[in-house]
Amino acid sequence: MAPALLIKDVRIFDGENEIPCGSVLVEDGLIKQVSKEQLSVSDTATIVVSKPGHTLIPGIIDGHVHGHIDEENSFLKQALKFGVTTLCDMHQEAENVPILRAQAAQDPDSADFKTCSVSATTLGGWPEAVVTAHDKSEETRARIATWPNLRNQADVDAYIQDRINDKADYIKLMHEDGNGLIVKPTLPPLELQKALVDTAHKHGFLTVAHALSYQGTLDILRVGVDGMTHTFCDKPPTKEVIDAYLANNAHCNPTLVAIGSLTTEGQKEQERYAHDPRVQKLLSTEGKQKLCACIGLGNDSSRVEHAYQSVRELKAAGVDIILGSDSAGPALGTAFGLTAHQELAVLVKKCGFTPKEALRSGTSLVAKRLRFNDRGRIAEGLRADLVLVEGNPLDDIDNTLNLRGVWKQGTLCSLYSDLLI
Repeated sequence: MAPALLIKDVRIFDGENEIPCGSVLVEDGLIKQVSKEQLSVSDTATIVVSKPGHTLIPGIIDGHVHGHIDEENSFLKQALKFGVTTLCDMHQEAENVPILRAQAAQDPDSADFKTCSVSATTLGGWPEAVVTAHDKSEETRARIATWPNLRNQADVDAYIQDRINDKADYIKLMHEDGNGLIVKPTLPPLELQKALVDTAHKHGFLTVAHALSYQGTLDILRVGVDGMTHTFCDKPPTKEVIDAYLANNAHCNPTLVAIGSLTTEGQKEQERYAHDPRVQKLLSTEGKQKLCACIGLGNDSSRVEHAYQSVRELKAAGVDIILGSDSAGPALGTAFGLTAHQELAVLVKKCGFTPKEALRSGTSLVAKRLRFNDRGRIAEGLRADLVLVEGNPLDDIDNTLNLRGVWKQGTLCSLYSDLLI
């Protein structure tokens, strides 16, 4: 376990509130004390970091990614460099889950990993269409053939039992009708989706669902899901869909940057982030190239402004909006870790969030809605997942990229080791 750590003389955003100048004491990977006063320690082994003019925030939680296995296991490492201390995977090959969990647990330079394992797929349904749009190899088609093909209650029962065996953190449904897209997946019947939600709830699981269309969102909310992993982009919002969210007390994880890539309207901003001087040492050449390209699967009815408007109106109605990037290895227009920062900025610049509200969406609120009770706030007894930035992101959300230190369970990411020199 890392030695005790004292971070002092910093502004603190604890996930809910601001302390203009305070101190945080970390012991055994957990937050021992948070104080508005100066703290002192008697143990000379304690690492002391004094950083006036800096802000300490909880580790960012990205509520929507799709990880992958490569030789360097790079996506968990890249995310942590950007201050994203927890990644929530929303569709993963079941055999990869123990590998990724082990890396997250054993490597202090890797973000923590949460997952649904493999999502509740059906033959010809999402995400097959988006995967094969970019990769039609025999290897990929063989992998898709191993995914669940749910048809009836017996299949649902077996699927949920498999997720229990996987120790899945939540259940992910797929409900994509292709409205607004240039691809047309097969849409699962609502009776099957309701069976999935009811069975998952019976076993204590949280349920979240994919839909990119207005009608798909409305329909899947009406079968009782607890949250959406996207907002929609094919139509403006209506009172009907807002009421459907409120009826379930469902949250929305809008993935606005990814939708901008889907429609190609976000390309200019993607390029700006790819060339930001602050990210050059954190992102590979290939990563920058992918970030500058677009998914481009939207049709003529898709507009990123529909997505922005939906978030503005959902927020005004009291629906919880949580942070998610939809970053994925093969996906264009996103980058693990970095896109979470862009998503925070979009919430502020396009959707009317204050910087404090945006930071809450990526820390305490996403932890609350996804039932992670051990993180998301700087509070006594919680994990010491911490990010130090220069400046004040509560004044300017762009300051989240002024990264100066990242700790996972009290251990400093090695990229920032010069902080202690």
